[in-house]
Amino acid sequence: MAKNSVVRRKGDGDAFWMLNGLYEVKASGEETNGEMTVMEMTIPEGGGPPPHIHPGSESVYVVEGTLRYHIGNETFEGGPGSFFHIPAGTLERFEPTSTVRMVITYTPGGIDKFFAEAGEPAQRRELPPPSATPPDVERLVAIGRRYDIDMRPMHLA
Repeated sequence: MAKNSVVRRKGDGDAFWMLNGLYEVKASGEETNGEMTVMEMTIPEGGGPPPHIHPGSESVYVVEGTLRYHIGNETFEGGPGSFFHIPAGTLERFEPTSTVRMVITYTPGGIDKFFAEAGEPAQRRELPPPSATPPDVERLVAIGRRYDIDMRPMHLA
């Protein structure tokens, strides 16, 4: 059991800008003794990660906006109130079809360290200014490997 409770209010906790999105840590793996990482993500239309596999499971609750979720060989449309559970070892990716805000729980915890390394500290709790340059996919792939995340960008797959 965790030694301490984790309480976050809006704007509390670490936040990162990555891939034109805002990634906020609600509970880190360290704070939950490795049991889980909980994050709130706000990602603009057309954003989202490349296809990837992580060693733990992922549960996603859509708060606002819409997205298209690719889980294994299936594709699902989602909007406010949609819930997705992706088992460990499953190839997945999502595409926001509008700006989407979601709460994601990863088990076990610790994936927040990937976001801290791959992203940059958010200067404000809002979407970053759009990047004029494409993401450094090879860098993301290399960082992902350090956290057992198998990134499979479509041009590298």
